[in-house]
Amino acid sequence: MMYRFAFAGASLIVGVVFAGTTMAAGGSGTNGVGSMPAGYLVTIKGNIIVTPDFPGAKTYGFVAYPSLSFRRADEAERFQAPDDGISIALWGDSRWSLGLVGRYQTGRYRNDDRKLYGIQDAKWALEPGLFGEAWATDNIRLRGEIRYGFNGYSGLVGNVGVDYVQRIGKFTLSGGPRMAIAGSEYMDTYFGVTAQDALWNGRVTPYKADPGVKSVGVAAAATYQWNDQWATTVRGGYDRLVGAAADSPITRTLGSRDQFTVGASASYSFSLDGFGQ
Repeated sequence: MMYRFAFAGASLIVGVVFAGTTMAAGGSGTNGVGSMPAGYLVTIKGNIIVTPDFPGAKTYGFVAYPSLSFRRADEAERFQAPDDGISIALWGDSRWSLGLVGRYQTGRYRNDDRKLYGIQDAKWALEPGLFGEAWATDNIRLRGEIRYGFNGYSGLVGNVGVDYVQRIGKFTLSGGPRMAIAGSEYMDTYFGVTAQDALWNGRVTPYKADPGVKSVGVAAAATYQWNDQWATTVRGGYDRLVGAAADSPITRTLGSRDQFTVGASASYSFSLDGFGQ
């Protein structure tokens, strides 16, 4: 459990570094708070997520963490899916944007699950990188990320996704397909099994995980804008591990190919009058 709270702490740090300086380009399909006074708008958000304990796990844990962002009050709020990496747009306009992104990868620790006895730990990792997104229509957003891992592994990973975004009154509904790609370092760290692992554990066999598509799935979210200040979001997602990730003994024997995520968040926005003018 302490590693789950480490996730929360690291998410807060990454959130302050990336989102805390966001002056993102406006996007389609967003909830605005344009009636607030001019200056900067600050948004404080509380998040809770139920997610697999480690990549390929069939057990789940929850994490709770805060996040912080701000933007100019005269800029439209850029749509963000709850499963996007924490990002800051550096270039773009209302139709496209490019910038920095960061994610946190949970680790796998044998002390947290007796089934993992004898298998070497796969430490948590920070994944900074770049993102790009574009609106094909007023309702369809395309997004891709490429990131490089530090601490738990050293290598490239990426995500691509499409969202259909529709605003209905105070609701903003979104959802669409997802695909995750991982390089050899990531795959071997979280899905590989060494000969020593197999010897000590007894339930798994040696396995080298090749790079490629890690998972395909779908994600959806619904946000309700109570007023200019308050909003709440519920989210859900399903990923099916494929390829080397699905064939790994970590997944087949100790875990599951089916990976679910559910979560909720509440946000409060307020204006810093005159700041930055």
